[in-house]
Amino acid sequence: MRKTSRGLTILLILLVALVLGGIIGDVFSKSIPVLSYGKSIGFDAVTIDLSVLQIVLGFQMHINIAGIIGILIALFIFRRF
Repeated sequence: MRKTSRGLTILLILLVALVLGGIIGDVFSKSIPVLSYGKSIGFDAVTIDLSVLQIVLGFQMHINIAGIIGILIALFIFRRF
């Protein structure tokens, strides 16, 4: 497997694991509240108005315990193969 292909594969797997972990954390937040504990990182939206063109830039990511567990499981599975 080429190096760039392997890097993109692991990035995609980690992104999917993070999203699925976040969803699982939200679903089970009532029964297992520790899974939904997390922090938000990023910056608020910044608007650049050029009269003809308006650009809005922003990034916000919420990582919870279930997402971290999902990443660890994905890394473990990826290393096995």
